[in-house]
Amino acid sequence: MALKVVVDMNVCQDHGQCVFAAPQVFQLDDDGRLVVLIEEPDESLRAAVEDAADVCPVQAISIKG
Repeated sequence: MALKVVVDMNVCQDHGQCVFAAPQVFQLDDDGRLVVLIEEPDESLRAAVEDAADVCPVQAISIKG
């Protein structure tokens, strides 16, 4: 099963900790809102995505696969 990143945007408060953990997958737009760049990242990014989910202060990020 492919790796899939799911962000609950109703929970996300745009702290941006995920951007520091996995900048290839997450970024903040010009308004400071979270953008998921890659919803199905390569397996090589798994550790970074898991770190991003772990550091999210509101636990808005989940990983499937």
